[in-house]
Amino acid sequence: QVQLVESGGGLVQAGGSLRLSCVVSGRATSRAAMGWFRQAPGKEREFVAGIGWSGGSTGYADSVKGRFSIYRDNGKNTVYLQMNSLKPEDTALYYCAGGWRESAGYYRLPRSYDYWGQGTQVTVSS
Repeated sequence: QVQLVESGGGLVQAGGSLRLSCVVSGRATSRAAMGWFRQAPGKEREFVAGIGWSGGSTGYADSVKGRFSIYRDNGKNTVYLQMNSLKPEDTALYYCAGGWRESAGYYRLPRSYDYWGQGTQVTVSS
């Protein structure tokens, strides 16, 4: 049984930083594309960042480019999202997702991912 568990969310002031973690159990992440998505109240789930197998391939939503950084430690079956210069519009429930596909790249579409975590809340106050 594959499980993804996120942690690291919380309440932070605008301009602050948080680091989210996602620990995967039940399957090795070495051949998994990993992604972070977020969903704010009343809005659709949106892609935030993605990373390929080895970490050499990464991608970001335009809204977070230059502020967020995704990286992974396959030895720990963990993927991280470092979030800097946070803005109130970053407030959302953040989800981690894993996709075991043939491609070593990352994906932007939710349907490309096989497993999801329960989410961790990030709230940025102005």
